Amino acid sequence: MLCGRWMLKPGDVLGSSVVADILHTSLAFVVAIATLVAVHEYGHFLAARRLGVRVDKFSIGFGPSIFSWRSKDGEVTYVIAAIPLGGYVKMFGEQPGETDELDGLTEGERKRAFNAQPVWSRALIAFAGPAFNFLFAIFAYMLIAWIGQQVMPPVVGDVYPASPAARSGLMADDRIVQVEDVQIHSWQEVEEELRRHVGHQIHLGVLRDGGLKMLTLDVPRGKRDPLLVNVADEWVGISPGVQIIVDGVMAGSPAALAGLQEGDVIREVDGQPVHSVRVFIHQVQQHENKPMSIGVMREETMMRFTLLPQSDEEGKVRIGVRLAAKAMHPSEVYRMGLLDGFFYGLERTWDMTALTVKVIGKMISSAISPENLGGPIAIAQLAGKTAEMGVVSFLSFLALISVNLAVLNLMPVPVLDGGHLMYLAIEGLRGRPLSRRTMEWTQAVGIFMIVLLMVFAFYNDIARLFRE
Repeated sequence: MLCGRWMLKPGDVLGSSVVADILHTSLAFVVAIATLVAVHEYGHFLAARRLGVRVDKFSIGFGPSIFSWRSKDGEVTYVIAAIPLGGYVKMFGEQPGETDELDGLTEGERKRAFNAQPVWSRALIAFAGPAFNFLFAIFAYMLIAWIGQQVMPPVVGDVYPASPAARSGLMADDRIVQVEDVQIHSWQEVEEELRRHVGHQIHLGVLRDGGLKMLTLDVPRGKRDPLLVNVADEWVGISPGVQIIVDGVMAGSPAALAGLQEGDVIREVDGQPVHSVRVFIHQVQQHENKPMSIGVMREETMMRFTLLPQSDEEGKVRIGVRLAAKAMHPSEVYRMGLLDGFFYGLERTWDMTALTVKVIGKMISSAISPENLGGPIAIAQLAGKTAEMGVVSFLSFLALISVNLAVLNLMPVPVLDGGHLMYLAIEGLRGRPLSRRTMEWTQAVGIFMIVLLMVFAFYNDIARLFRE
């Protein structure tokens, strides 16, 4: 994170490491998309084959075929295509009126057409794609639980003065082990439970001096949506505790002129302890053209510097340092047993599904800004970062995207699986399908909506790149 206008701009240096990062991110993105699309389409494929529908093609990717082969029975053509950003299963008789335009079909061949199947059968085939994405997420979360996760321990590093946490009696070095009836094993679980109980009074179990102590905490409700807030830090007043390290100083910046150096650990601002990077940046922004005193630890010596933050061309107040945060408490490996891991996979997938639905609903109602929507660039960046962090992080990323893919596909938008289920529900109620013309124009509307959403998400990605 940069706190200065004196910073490198994208494109100033394009060395081999940058190229390697781009290639690594691109490869991780392709692997992620290809995997999740293959899982989704295999759900449709397997359901169709088991229900007797003739499948003509199973393709991973779009565009020209790179590699293809035929199934043993010669019926299905499997394709790996050039553009790995999607895929499809082509079923015989899938398009309205398709079988009517073909002569010479036997009765048995016509019975194997998709549109010749009963409503329940076609609905099962449509639902199978999202269902397989949910199953993939469940299995991925199970693997994560069994392999073991590197987690930030639920140990309180800082308690902010006059905060709800301070009033509850929470103290530094307390280990939170229970929130209401939920057992806690990581700081992430602390944050998730606090978010669930915003606006309520809760009971915490903490380990202190070798014993269990029960505390009562009021979790306040702020003005912003809890999904966009670090509730523990911003509303409750606790953090796991980090060391704010100066990772770089820009030449000619206020920080450089004052004497700050790379490796300095920021401890104070105007004599008050600084608890997190977010708090420090906020304090910098409150000192536009006003002197501020920064206390740092340098080689076990406490030093203080006075500098004058300045606003840049964008109106942001900066001092010209790049910051890094180092956790005060080392990470721990949290591993579950066979049965606990199984239930964790189910519970985590349910929680992520509920969260995805909630976020989509809040975006539609404008409770959360649609600017938070990420597109292919954001997904690619996250794929690259999690792949660098290891197998467990990448699996967690795949599980989250798989849940998102399932939920989005179940939305009642024509051309999506949810749209097909909507058509089938109408057909079941009417006793006959919608007219071909109605299907065509509603699908055109659906395509327009999807394209519009993709363009907007891509615009958000580009806008974020320029803001960074």
